[in-house]
Amino acid sequence: MAFSSRRGGWAHSLLPTSNSKSKLPRKARKRTFLKDFFLANFFAIGLSLSLIFLLFITFRYGVPKPLAFKSSNSRLPKLRKPVPRKPISPEVAGSGAAVDITTKDLYDKIEFLDKDGGPWKQGWVVNYKGNEWDSEKLKIFVVPHSHNDPGWKLTVEEYYDRQSRHILDTIVETLSKDARRKFIWEEMSYLERWWRDASDTKKEGFTNLVKNGQLEIVGGGWVMNDEANSHYFAIIEQITEGNMWLNDTIGVVPKNSWAIDPFGYSPTMAYLLRRMGFENMLIQRTHYELKKDLSWHKNLEYIWRQSWDAEESTDIFVHMMPFYSYDVPHTCGPEPAICCQFDFARMRGFMYELCPWGQHPVETNQENVQERALKLLDQYKKKSTLYRTNTLLVPLGDDFRYISIDEAEAQFRNYQLLFDYINSNPSLNAEAKFGTLEDYFHTLREEADRINYSRPGEIGSGQVGGFPSLSGDFFTYADRQHDYWSGYYVSRPFFKAVDRVLEQTLRATEMLIALLLGHCHRAQCERLPTGFAYKLTAARRNLALFQHHDGVTGTAKDHVVEDYGTRMHTSLQDLQIFMSKAIEVLLGIRHEKSDQTTAQFEPAQLRSKYDIQPTHKAISPPEGSAQSAVFFNPLEQTRNEVVMVVVNRPDVTVLASNWTCVKSQVSPEWQHDKSKIFTGRHRVHWKASVPAMGLETYYIAVGYVGCEKAKQAKLKFATKSNHLPCPAPYACSKLEGDTAEIQNRHQTLTFDVKHGLLQKISHKDGLQSVVGEDISMYSSWGSGAYLFKPTGDAQPIIKSGGQMVISEGPLMQEVFSYPKTTVEKTPISHSTRIYNGEKNSIQEFVVEKEYHVELIGQDFNDKELIVRYKTDIDNKRIFYSDLNGFQMSRRETYDKIPLQGNYYPMPSLAFMQGSNGQRFSVHTRQSLGAASLKNGWLEIMLDRRLLRDDERGLGQGVMDNRPMNVVFHILVESNISSTSNPVSNPLPLDPSLLSHSVGAHLNYPLHAFIAKKPQETAVQQPSRSFSPLTASLPCDLHVVTFKVPRPAKYPLQPPEDPRFVLMLQRRKWDSSYCRKGRSQCTRIADEPVNLFSMFKGLAVLNARATSLNLLHEDTEMLGYSEKVGEAAQEGPVLISPMEIQAYRLELRP
Repeated sequence: MAFSSRRGGWAHSLLPTSNSKSKLPRKARKRTFLKDFFLANFFAIGLSLSLIFLLFITFRYGVPKPLAFKSSNSRLPKLRKPVPRKPISPEVAGSGAAVDITTKDLYDKIEFLDKDGGPWKQGWVVNYKGNEWDSEKLKIFVVPHSHNDPGWKLTVEEYYDRQSRHILDTIVETLSKDARRKFIWEEMSYLERWWRDASDTKKEGFTNLVKNGQLEIVGGGWVMNDEANSHYFAIIEQITEGNMWLNDTIGVVPKNSWAIDPFGYSPTMAYLLRRMGFENMLIQRTHYELKKDLSWHKNLEYIWRQSWDAEESTDIFVHMMPFYSYDVPHTCGPEPAICCQFDFARMRGFMYELCPWGQHPVETNQENVQERALKLLDQYKKKSTLYRTNTLLVPLGDDFRYISIDEAEAQFRNYQLLFDYINSNPSLNAEAKFGTLEDYFHTLREEADRINYSRPGEIGSGQVGGFPSLSGDFFTYADRQHDYWSGYYVSRPFFKAVDRVLEQTLRATEMLIALLLGHCHRAQCERLPTGFAYKLTAARRNLALFQHHDGVTGTAKDHVVEDYGTRMHTSLQDLQIFMSKAIEVLLGIRHEKSDQTTAQFEPAQLRSKYDIQPTHKAISPPEGSAQSAVFFNPLEQTRNEVVMVVVNRPDVTVLASNWTCVKSQVSPEWQHDKSKIFTGRHRVHWKASVPAMGLETYYIAVGYVGCEKAKQAKLKFATKSNHLPCPAPYACSKLEGDTAEIQNRHQTLTFDVKHGLLQKISHKDGLQSVVGEDISMYSSWGSGAYLFKPTGDAQPIIKSGGQMVISEGPLMQEVFSYPKTTVEKTPISHSTRIYNGEKNSIQEFVVEKEYHVELIGQDFNDKELIVRYKTDIDNKRIFYSDLNGFQMSRRETYDKIPLQGNYYPMPSLAFMQGSNGQRFSVHTRQSLGAASLKNGWLEIMLDRRLLRDDERGLGQGVMDNRPMNVVFHILVESNISSTSNPVSNPLPLDPSLLSHSVGAHLNYPLHAFIAKKPQETAVQQPSRSFSPLTASLPCDLHVVTFKVPRPAKYPLQPPEDPRFVLMLQRRKWDSSYCRKGRSQCTRIADEPVNLFSMFKGLAVLNARATSLNLLHEDTEMLGYSEKVGEAAQEGPVLISPMEIQAYRLELRP
């Protein structure tokens, strides 16, 4: 979205692989082989005949050299120095990367004064001497592009029909006329849609342009994803979906990434792209003050290194664009009034706005070409002084450009005349032409190989010489003045939550499909998963589509949001129906099933519409019968946790799969309704144990003799009104005093009864933590979908006198609060729960907070709702928030930037740590925004309702709020050994092992399915469970995905081509907190895990390491060491902390 038209150490993993060697070209190393051999073996080898024979062979055939392989990918980066790689333990991994620049350093030194720089308003008056290009001429690559949003002001289908299909037609026709013309294309969602409609002639023309280098596919993801709210699982999915379609259809794999429009950038993207075989990245939207500093020091091109990477294995080359936007006025040079004159689509007669600076483009001809070319070249030269090399990149495009032949011809025709003039005058020391990203990066790397651009003392990188190394992220983005784009971290939170539900449901479905096909003995049982392949692809693509930087961000028009939501809702229903059928097959209830047969089970939670919260299906078995509840555990460790289903009657009994008694608890169900807090239904809780990646069955029975019924919770009320009746059959009492408590064996929670808010958490070991829960609202007259611009601080909205109910039972204790607020219509109610499960289960250490939010009605116009925890942790306003659910980033509150600039994305976790090692962590199951504005405070925004457009092109506010639930898991920990001081340590801290487990349980919950029909308890079915792993995986090893990438082609693929994919991540954790995570953790991934013996009843026939987009098996180009490509095939894999590693497997029963 442009401003003119829009918004003003894989290290040494012991991988099982095939015998194929690495295809990387390697420089021969000079070896004094004879001397080394002789000296090393003189005393060991006594037989002179052998020695003479060896000397003869050496003399006759020469010194052996390493084998050099030709690579299909001829422009791979050259390693300049050996980079040692070996697996490192979590304890050692904390040393971090050595780099030249960190984004924290930049923030510390920049004054953020927003000085007026003249023509380049956010920079300075750029000049040059004129002799800079005497020895190395300026090589200018003008890169035509068209930015096509898959949804923003129009839906993806509307944009395709009105614009994108015409643009792709135009590209094929205009590029075919002249081999000098070039273009780049990014979004596969549009290309795939066009491909379905295009004639064979157009397809052939497109393919030929790609193959001959005129047209480059950059990025090649399904969309250009957001980098603040998107989870790393979904990012991998969306890039893989696009890249695999592209490779299957056209036979190319992208290696250059183009991300001109995401609102801030995450190092997670750099890591994932590197591990997908990408070589270079381009980014644009970073804070204007950071751009200015990097420009001044010629650091706009750098090597992005992960903060934990001490071995340079994650390095990737980055080009940052220097100016305000990616439109033509802000890409040719520092003076937009001049650059706009070279956007020939703005000439009169076209549909685009004229130049706002008053000087408009004119047709180039022989009379004016000299004056125009010199004026343009002056801008190119000024821009070039901001970079180290004499190779210059100049994008030429904007949103949905090149829509007609006339428009495209105007750009190509005029620019070619200008290039011809520049190129025909050697005294100008410049050569200009159309190019692709690959043309630019290849020429730049070639120049950097010839000329040393390194600065004295610069660490740089072994990947590409001459550039600084950098670590950190680029949040929060500001494009001008105090306009910080922190609002989109929270906009449309309802759909941010649906995004994550679709993500974890897709992941679980992929797992079940892989298990079905793996355990399948004959063709009949392949019918169910292969028949579902079409809907599975649709689900992958609907999740991928929403990762677009106007999708999950919540920054699209209302009807576009509805389109995204409807697509996700449809896929959710498809996936849940499939899962309902898959569990029947895996449990042996029915051996043969197709996609058409009706399921015997249905999801325990049902969504009636795309924009409505799911509701629990109530179980109501008749007397003398039982209904089965099946749980699927998508995690890689056995789960022991308290589970819940809703029933219509309280006198039920819970039975295990083998029909033994299970202790349970029943309590009333409540809702956000002041006049009727109790729904009349009941919640049954019990302790469940579900095997890793497996299934377990339980029964909810009525009238079952021999087992006690669910124990009824005791209720306590605190209310000033008398219309809160005691629901039958529970015992109720009145709360006395100003405070109330609930407790389990590990912690006691204290509440302020008048306000219904959590005050304090006390642990049995004596640790006490002030929590100081506070619910407040910002008034924000300038905020919109993108921007957060509060008017002053947030004001508390909770008054004394609300309703509070405590439910106490043996398994779960809960405080429900329906508060009285400063606004008549209360926008929020909330529950706080603690559990008594298995001894030292993960659940027992967690405080579960569930906020029901209804920011609906004009009382809440231009309001932004937050929850704030005012703790006693001395964090010095430093906190840590995650990036994409993958890694942590250190956040520091700066007085020199406004409140909104100190807000940061919180996709899944934020924590504070005091100098005494005490930690306060909040895990979330959807992306939100967080800040620590005062010492000990952590605040999280829940929802925002905004009347106005914030002048970034959307043309509307955010008024389509929906009732929704936000769930947090709060964890209070104290360290058991010395820890680094958050103030003095500039590196991000890692979560504890327990914290990782808490986050996994919240984001990958058990999937519950209920039998549609009850069964008589007199006829007891055999025990039904399914346990596919030989053992739980280590606690710090996570299965990112286990899937069959192409289920439709599964029966057709040869067995020697591995059809399954297993992707593993080794979590990095802070060892100064309890090593075993205080929970039931028994082992960590310090020892190798054997892939060949991982599955019970399944043989792994072969395993090959692959890239994260599943398209490269040349492991060195992904950051692996040489040894990986030649590792033993026995199957043990050892993964370094933070690494994600993918394997192709073939499985057989």
